Amino acid sequence: MLRWVIAFLIIALIAALLGFSGLAAGAAAMAKIVFYIFLVLLVISLIAGLIRGWR
Repeated sequence: MLRWVIAFLIIALIAALLGFSGLAAGAAAMAKIVFYIFLVLLVISLIAGLIRGWR
């Protein structure tokens, strides 16, 4: 999932260099959504790890 964030970030940066268009906004929005999903999954796994105890 982190690869998707990096891919959309690179697409957004390239599109920004060529001029902000619908492509840049779309790629930035997708990168943001995937980042937040990744962040939520990280928090859930940390909480699960604390509940189960570190092994």
